[in-house]
Amino acid sequence: MKHSNTEFAEIAERGTILRTQVGSGVHGTAIAGTDDRDEMGLCIEPPEFVIGLRTFEQYIYRTAAERTGNPDARSEAGDLDLTVYSLRKWLRLALQGNPTVLVPLFAPDSEVVVITPLGVDLRANVDMIVSRQAGKRFIGYLRGQRERMLNGTVDKRVNRPELIERYGFDTKYASHMVRLGVQGVELLETGTMTLPMPEPWLTWIRDLRQGLHTQQEAIDVAADLEVRLETLTRTSSLAEHPDMKRADRWLIDAYQSTWAAQGAAA
Repeated sequence: MKHSNTEFAEIAERGTILRTQVGSGVHGTAIAGTDDRDEMGLCIEPPEFVIGLRTFEQYIYRTAAERTGNPDARSEAGDLDLTVYSLRKWLRLALQGNPTVLVPLFAPDSEVVVITPLGVDLRANVDMIVSRQAGKRFIGYLRGQRERMLNGTVDKRVNRPELIERYGFDTKYASHMVRLGVQGVELLETGTMTLPMPEPWLTWIRDLRQGLHTQQEAIDVAADLEVRLETLTRTSSLAEHPDMKRADRWLIDAYQSTWAAQGAAA
């Protein structure tokens, strides 16, 4: 069954409980005049998209695609890339420890675009989501960024030949690689993620993006962080696994209370 993008946009806007910046701007690693803006939202879709034949998993809006008419157009400085997930899909990814989807839980208030009482409650229950399991995801993402830095990518949207020409390697992939290691270590040590990133790592990574550190320095630093992550996945004081039962109860209550309120309003 097909759905119009307009219908998905309406579902995303009407049902959003939390939306924040999630890209380099919230991490503090953006370089003025070079970065687009990435935002992520979580929404509760209508009951017919959960218990009926229709489905809603996510809505994506990109100003680069709208501006150029090309859905694969590369985002440029000032563009917005917005992804709004079904709360059900987002929570599944978050419980697995996906580094990107965890960011809305820790984004500072200044980077929160939309938040409802449910969104506030979700951010107050981080401990049911974050576990040592996240360490494995951070390691996987770190390795992925290293591979892309070394081998390039077939994704036209994020291929950055200008960085390779200027610095000899893709400094943005390198910065993501190191950032993931730093943030993964902090998450497993403390159960939280400081955003924007604290010093001295913030300056180090911003310098890396501008070619002030070599590719080998970035690889060596990331390798040390990866070793720490591997150790912390075994020794961290966090729970070994997320609290799936508690998260499931929270999710069910969130949907039922939202649908009940919408029904009463109608």
